[in-house]
Amino acid sequence: MAPEVPPSDALSIAGSGKLTPALGSRKAYVTFLAGTGDYVKGVVGLAKGLRKVKSIYPLVVAILPDVPEEHREILRSQGCIVKEIEPVYPPANQTQFAMAYYVINYSKLRIWNFLEYSKMVYLDGDIQVFENIDHLMDTPDGYFYAVMDCFCEKTWSHSPQYAVGYCQQCPNKVTWPAEMGAPPPLYFNAGMFVHEPSKATYETLLETLQIAPTTPFAEQDFLNTFFNSIYKPIPPIYNLVLAMLWRHPENIELEKAKVVHYCAAGSKPWRYTGEEANMDREDIKMLVKKWWDIYEDESLDYKPEEEADESFSKPSILASLLEPAVSYVPAPSAA
Repeated sequence: MAPEVPPSDALSIAGSGKLTPALGSRKAYVTFLAGTGDYVKGVVGLAKGLRKVKSIYPLVVAILPDVPEEHREILRSQGCIVKEIEPVYPPANQTQFAMAYYVINYSKLRIWNFLEYSKMVYLDGDIQVFENIDHLMDTPDGYFYAVMDCFCEKTWSHSPQYAVGYCQQCPNKVTWPAEMGAPPPLYFNAGMFVHEPSKATYETLLETLQIAPTTPFAEQDFLNTFFNSIYKPIPPIYNLVLAMLWRHPENIELEKAKVVHYCAAGSKPWRYTGEEANMDREDIKMLVKKWWDIYEDESLDYKPEEEADESFSKPSILASLLEPAVSYVPAPSAA
């Protein structure tokens, strides 16, 4: 049963009788963008997706200085709040074992310094939101919420989990060998998470990074270690990593997925060819089409003159989910 939600500071009843964001609302979605490439299309798609599901919260885009002005204007034209941040790097001698293309993602740590917001839901730029998830903003404070990752992909071949065939998505299929000690702690995918900006947390994150050991998944490993004691798993419908469709189909009800993460090789909708492994599956083709339907829908373009006329609502989380292998934290009901 979902916990009772205290009165939200994010909604008020306007004179029209519609729910609208309250004055001084301090919650938002946030994503990250770097470079001059085509990931800006993903962020535009995300902004339009949030608008389609009638989210009441803005999308903040944390951008690095190398994002061109042309891309910044595209984002502003889609109603995004663009905030430039400085890159964050671990010590130079600690990047050699991290996958190079992940290192720049340490810059995500800057979002803990967005102190004008009391709570934020982070979403990678290759994510799409297909149902309203505003209720995640009402999760109890003091915890880090995210979806558990899968250890079955070859990118985990460096790990003892992969070596013995153990995955936290199906912990009873291959039990953790007793001779290897305690099983690894729960591990989340950092493409989506709920966090609370905090000056103290931000400063501690940057200080800890300077002495943290280097690991392959860079900032994701770092965040898992840092927030291990307060991590609360939430159901995979809030971050459906596409590989779950063929790695753990027994854990997935695709029709209930609220958030889809196009992170499998070849799955970025704006680059999709269908030629990579698993990309010719019918469910993948359907999800890519759903992304394009949103991206190309001009009715979802930001229209500031119509903003005041929007009707906002906050749905309740699905009441019935299959009993998970771990104890997920249910998102609070807005009912």
